[in-house]
Amino acid sequence: MEMDGVRGVVVHEAECPVEGWDDPIRGKVLWRTLLSGDRTPTSGLTLGVTDLGPGQPSPFHPHRHAQSEAYYVLSGEGIVHIAGEEHALRAGTSVFIPGGEWHGARNTGREPLRLLYVFAADSFGEVHYVFPEPDRQGGLA
Repeated sequence: MEMDGVRGVVVHEAECPVEGWDDPIRGKVLWRTLLSGDRTPTSGLTLGVTDLGPGQPSPFHPHRHAQSEAYYVLSGEGIVHIAGEEHALRAGTSVFIPGGEWHGARNTGREPLRLLYVFAADSFGEVHYVFPEPDRQGGLA
């Protein structure tokens, strides 16, 4: 069914490029953006899959962004920090993170932690990550 000129979109994960970070501030994180208004004829949300290897991201640093975000755990085990509280993650867990809240997930298992993520944003490019500033001793403020 077509509504207001918008048609359904089907995307295969294997056809989306792997993106990521690997640096001291953001840690090592890999993801594939599946739906994003700057790449697909979609709007209103951005969807992707991230894979966190055992112990990743390392170092672990929380972040925030203006948009609300949700995770759905596809496989693996980990923890999610939201506003200073820790919550266990395992396959089948859903997480809602309000916009502007400090948060982050970490793999605590032996297998990859796979998360499906959704942002309340038309495109991934609209999501501006903010990380804590390092203090003078090299830690996080």
